[in-house]
Amino acid sequence: MKKCSLFRKASDIKTGVIGYGPSFMMGKHHLDGMTEAGMRICAVADIDVERCKAAAADFPGIETYSSAAEMLAKSDVDLITVITPHNTHAELAIQCMDAGRHVITEKPFAISTDECDAMIAARDRNKVMLSTYHNRHWDGWILNARQKIESGIIGDIIRIDAHLGSYHKPKDWWRSSKTISGGIMYDWGAHFLEYSLQLLKGRMVEVSGFMHQGFWGPSTCWKKDCIEDEAFSLVRFDDGTYLKLLFSNLDSNPKPGWLEVCGTAGNFMIQPNTWTAYCQESSGPVVKDGPVGDSETFRFYQNIVNHLLGKEDLVITAEWARRPIHVMDWTARSAAANRTLQAKYP
Repeated sequence: MKKCSLFRKASDIKTGVIGYGPSFMMGKHHLDGMTEAGMRICAVADIDVERCKAAAADFPGIETYSSAAEMLAKSDVDLITVITPHNTHAELAIQCMDAGRHVITEKPFAISTDECDAMIAARDRNKVMLSTYHNRHWDGWILNARQKIESGIIGDIIRIDAHLGSYHKPKDWWRSSKTISGGIMYDWGAHFLEYSLQLLKGRMVEVSGFMHQGFWGPSTCWKKDCIEDEAFSLVRFDDGTYLKLLFSNLDSNPKPGWLEVCGTAGNFMIQPNTWTAYCQESSGPVVKDGPVGDSETFRFYQNIVNHLLGKEDLVITAEWARRPIHVMDWTARSAAANRTLQAKYP
């Protein structure tokens, strides 16, 4: 998204959040990030009166509202971050944009490609900014991987293998509901895809999805609405590269590491604290490793501020945020149809 100039200084940007739920203290996390970036925090909306009281205790003087509609009617906030269950992101974001507000959603952006399209249409008709909280775009491990892989340490990328597995029953809460959360891929899968798409430069061509569901489902309170036991996606790109993405709650022998990037001259392992490269050099195989370096996740809200001040292009655009959702959505649709699907958004 191109630069726009709507405010003179960061403190002119009045902000609020919808959702101050206790999970991971994300409401406070976002308001702290907005404050650090120099914006003025003004309002919180939550349907739980106790969470509104918690917000007022954390941020004395902040306005509190019992619904998004009440906030939009009574507060003049310019920018709203939506921090609610995944299946509510699209509806709330569109409601806010139709009220003329700039919007950020927590990740995942939404739970379907159609929802992403509707959100982008609302952005365009209201001429507002729309982004999603891919602050992990600046995690230390992906910043380190990009720098080293782009320097040629493993040659040209052939494929990425992204995976997270264990053997456990999902916790009985809304993230274990497919209808609410989107499915097993919609938490860390959104991050792993965002990481991978930073490294893979080709245009997405097709998605093949495979899923198993029903083993854990009967033993949870979500019953038939339980997330998948396992989901696997194979994504093909027009330059010949491909991405494998696996999430499993039925893996008794999980593979170590998070992302493994295979290249023509070696493999690069991306993990939270260390990196390891298995390189093929003229002298023979060489193993290199080291720390990943510091994260710079503060740059998300700093980029939002600079964009609204007309100083920078928006990094996490709605179109960028739609790509991980498109892969996860097409994975489920492909698995249900038992066939490969052509990508709508490359």
